[in-house]
Amino acid sequence: MHVAEMDFEVAAPIRNKLVEMVQNSDLGYLGPFPKAGDAFQAFALQRWGWDLDPSGLKMATDVGVAAVEILKASTRPGEKVLINSPVYAAFFSWLAEADCVPVDAPLQLVNGNWTLDLAAIRREFENGVKVYLLCSPQNPVGRIHSAKELTEIAKLAQEFDVLVIADEIHAPLSWGFFTPYLSVSQEAREIGVTISSSSKAWNTAGLKAGFLVTASESVRMRLSNLPNAMQWRSSILGAHAMVLAFQEGTSWLDETVHKLQENLEHLRLEVAAKLPAAEMFEMDATYLAWIDLGAYRIQDLQQAILREAKVAVVAGSDHGIGDEYAGFIRFNFATSKARITEAVNRIAKLCEGN
Repeated sequence: MHVAEMDFEVAAPIRNKLVEMVQNSDLGYLGPFPKAGDAFQAFALQRWGWDLDPSGLKMATDVGVAAVEILKASTRPGEKVLINSPVYAAFFSWLAEADCVPVDAPLQLVNGNWTLDLAAIRREFENGVKVYLLCSPQNPVGRIHSAKELTEIAKLAQEFDVLVIADEIHAPLSWGFFTPYLSVSQEAREIGVTISSSSKAWNTAGLKAGFLVTASESVRMRLSNLPNAMQWRSSILGAHAMVLAFQEGTSWLDETVHKLQENLEHLRLEVAAKLPAAEMFEMDATYLAWIDLGAYRIQDLQQAILREAKVAVVAGSDHGIGDEYAGFIRFNFATSKARITEAVNRIAKLCEGN
């Protein structure tokens, strides 16, 4: 229940396209590829009402590479970058690769919901932070940040001249209403860049293709040092799979999102019945549950679960700067209900001692 991949069959249109390309020996370099921008523009408009300019889309090897290249182009060595913990563990390795230092404005837990602390974000902007790496939907808590929150962030970012990098890779896996950051206001477009891919939602991460989207000339100028080779470092298979996902994969996506909601409800029932001291939280998206097992007071929780229960999960402490999330785990429920039950049973045997 560890790495963020799904135990589901890849959508038929994507599989058929890959077979066709292999049979045609179409495995060379990726050239100019406007199809990706057009396909994502149509998908985003239909799904979220976001009418983006497809010419503002630039290919990248994956979302991580896009983030690192944007950070390198927009920061100096040792510069501070704002994050909101608990957040995707790879954010910290991206920042290290770009020689940046994370500064945290942690999410707040309010009535079972993890929310952005806008006052803390303002304080860090006032303290001189000039780049903000935002995660929406938020991995690992599955929260979609509201249009109101994002609009306020955009106002703050413009006021303090902060570049907002919005990682929206989990957005298609939303059952709540998702609002793209660049769609909320002119301020957001003037001071923001989105990074995303079809790879997470359609389970094709190994095909290596992602993209970044800009919506203003001011941001494009700010990122003018991005390497031209980003385009050519994307996979031709991944790029074509991305187009098919956005064009012909929406029925598969809808079925998958429904299946994920069912699996989440199953996980909640299993945890409530077998781990009564555990806490789960409200979610709007993703297949990654954030579970608080701190009440069981198990040292080195993730390692103990792996060693004793033979279940792989992601350690909560990987999602913050210190040890404040040591009692949490991230649990992937994009699998069968039987496997979810087996994993919870094993963890419960360790935690409850029965």
